Amino acid sequence: MSARAEVALEKIRGTLLSPDARKSAPVFSISQLEHFTGADRNKINYAARKGELPEGTMPDGGGRRTWTTEELQKWTRHFRADRLRPEGLAGITISVANFKGGVTKTTTAATLAQGLSLRGHKVLLVDVDPQASLTTLFGLLPGVEIDEEHTLSPLFSGDASDARYAVRKTYWPDLDLIPAMTRLYAAEFKLPARQKDNADFEFWKVLDLGLDPLRDEYDVIVIDTPPSLSYTTINAVMASDGLVVPVPPSTLDFASLSQFWSLYLDIAHSLSELRGDAKKFEFVNILASRVDANDASSRIVRGWLREVYAERVLATEIPRTSIAGTAAVGFGTVYDLPKSAASAGTYARAFDAYEAFIDEVDAQLQSVWAGWRDE
Repeated sequence: MSARAEVALEKIRGTLLSPDARKSAPVFSISQLEHFTGADRNKINYAARKGELPEGTMPDGGGRRTWTTEELQKWTRHFRADRLRPEGLAGITISVANFKGGVTKTTTAATLAQGLSLRGHKVLLVDVDPQASLTTLFGLLPGVEIDEEHTLSPLFSGDASDARYAVRKTYWPDLDLIPAMTRLYAAEFKLPARQKDNADFEFWKVLDLGLDPLRDEYDVIVIDTPPSLSYTTINAVMASDGLVVPVPPSTLDFASLSQFWSLYLDIAHSLSELRGDAKKFEFVNILASRVDANDASSRIVRGWLREVYAERVLATEIPRTSIAGTAAVGFGTVYDLPKSAASAGTYARAFDAYEAFIDEVDAQLQSVWAGWRDE
């Protein structure tokens, strides 16, 4: 069954990503250029005439001018220069985490990384989930193109001292990836074994130390975690400056989130007592995901979220739409899909929601850097 499944997945990818079985980054229109730069068309035309920035490409036979993702990023860096990482400050690490599966962690991590890159940030995605959904989303086949030595497994086993060896380019400019595959699960045995053999070893800091050399190379590091409070999840959380916790507004998901905090708190207290390390986050975001605005029970649970988590609940809610399923079938996100993939209204609801979410996080990044600069 395993062999047949791998063959089927390879065929599916070859069909969806033909002709070369590799994804390509999207192109953008003038209206999208205006949206991401925050500049009006007159300013854009003026900058283009001066030759300061890419003019884009006019399709053969005429039509509307388009810009590649890389060209768009040059424009956003130009117009958003004051909102990028200040020189001399480290990149910010964000974990997307939740105990429960099916809460859109992987989609949230991928979309957050893509959206931040379109705003001019250089981003590193880190997949620490042995299921490797994020790796697959970026068009790489775990177990075929990705083996254990390409993952964080050598870092967790002590065979590598930093994570730079595992970084690889993706189809998306200025968005790199540390991939995962099934054998990364061995970390759940290697880390406690190292702790048992060496009392001074700190299993929860391995990823944090491994990412240190990369924090000067990337503006933002986004980590996708397993749906459990595993050794790798603990490493991801302890390496992070901020958390994004997606949660669908259902009673079971609300209850699961409560257990997540309780178990994490037990571990954090134990580590603090053991080493005197008190973990503090710059921000913790609760993101309501897969929201059906017309569902009465959903409204009740969203009320609970706001009551319990107050200002930590982001203003943005990600709606339940057909876009998520359509994008996932094609190994992509809302940014990978053409507008024609769904009705205009459906596409706009999904796109606008993710954009608003990323704007909220982007504002937090600027606030964190401002605080670090003043320290």
